[in-house]
Amino acid sequence: MFDKAALAALRLISPERAHGLALTALNMGLAPRTGPITTPRLAVTVAGMNFPNPLGLAAGFDKNATAIAPLMETGLGFIEVGAITPQPQPGNPQPRVFRLPPDRAVINRFGFNNEGMEAASKRLAERPHHIPLGLNLGANKTSMDRAADYALVLARCGGLIDFATINISSPNTENLRDLQAADQLERLLQGVINANFDLARPVPLFVKIAPDLTDDEIDAIAELALQMQLSGIIATNTTISREGLRGRHRRETGGLSGQPLFERSTQVLARLSQQTGGKIALIGVGGVANADQAYIKIKAGAHLVQLYTGLVYGGMGLVADILQGLDAALAQDGHDSLKSAIGTGVDAWL
Repeated sequence: MFDKAALAALRLISPERAHGLALTALNMGLAPRTGPITTPRLAVTVAGMNFPNPLGLAAGFDKNATAIAPLMETGLGFIEVGAITPQPQPGNPQPRVFRLPPDRAVINRFGFNNEGMEAASKRLAERPHHIPLGLNLGANKTSMDRAADYALVLARCGGLIDFATINISSPNTENLRDLQAADQLERLLQGVINANFDLARPVPLFVKIAPDLTDDEIDAIAELALQMQLSGIIATNTTISREGLRGRHRRETGGLSGQPLFERSTQVLARLSQQTGGKIALIGVGGVANADQAYIKIKAGAHLVQLYTGLVYGGMGLVADILQGLDAALAQDGHDSLKSAIGTGVDAWL
């Protein structure tokens, strides 16, 4: 009841201010504190990391790693903070985030607003270790060598995290998505791989891609990820598509997340599963707001699932609801472990 009342109150104020208040509430202890939710069926090992359950928080919610400890108590199986860039940057002018309630969606054009890697590293050094923690790596808008920025952030923060995500798919930094082209991506990945190798304890590396790629582009990225021995791919970031939207802010520029993204992001996920054949891990994200959608992602090839916009409309109590429903669905289908369900429904999305 408290969660629902808080959500109703937050919807009365601007989305960005509501986001800030949500982080404050977490740090004040005003959120579910169940600790990581797990069952033998939900626990899974991916890329050498042990997860109590497969449901994680996507990057963008805790941009500056200010609420790691309370987020680790909300039932989630893992969290990802950031994106973090080498230098602090304010991002794009406000307003830059818009709710679309009829679509259960959000449009944002934050532009990698964050306090930079030095501020983040101090907070990461004090983090608890209850569940795996990932860091979303970003590039400064004004950088002369954006590819090098990713390696720089990893070199500074890599010893303080469990995995890193190379975010080349945000639509809110001009020309950033151009880095998804195979020739540019190979150079970028090699720089990050070299920085990772130099860490005392190299971490699993994931690359996060856009949903707006063609099949040929998806296949090229899958091939490159296999060739360069990445740990996995996150599918997908937000979309620039506006097809079928009804909300009054539907014409705002930026990345669209939430329910309208579910179908396309799942199609991309299934294609990646087909192309990679289970040789690397896949994280499914985009439009997950209930247990059925989380289960669909897993059957479409996801080893892990992330959410964010679903929490805007469902609150943190959604985490427990999804995990309880997912455990029940796995049991109903005769799965003793999450692993046996992964990829069992790929063909439905190809």
